Amino acid sequence: QVQLVESGGGLVQAGGSLRLSCAVSGSPFSIIRIGWYRQAPGKEREFVADISGATYMRYADSVKGRFTISKDNAKNLVYLQMNSLKPEDTAVYYCHNPGQNSWGQGTQVTVSS
Repeated sequence: QVQLVESGGGLVQAGGSLRLSCAVSGSPFSIIRIGWYRQAPGKEREFVADISGATYMRYADSVKGRFTISKDNAKNLVYLQMNSLKPEDTAVYYCHNPGQNSWGQGTQVTVSS
């Protein structure tokens, strides 16, 4: 069973940066797909970015050019570097493995204007 634990959320001003981390255990880390999703108050959970293998990455249009997903195979970590943050990026961010439909507990990101 894949287990996912997010960290790195917080409060930041618009234009600032944050880096989220997702610690992955319970599966061959190097080959599985891991994604980031987010859910703002009153809205549905939405796709942000995902990564599989060594270099295959996808991004939602709303974050392209601002967010970067990466992984550290030695540490079993997936990162989401978020730059040029906007108030509309405020949400709880979740780590997800589609293979087992596993979710982390989420980490809150708040961007003030």
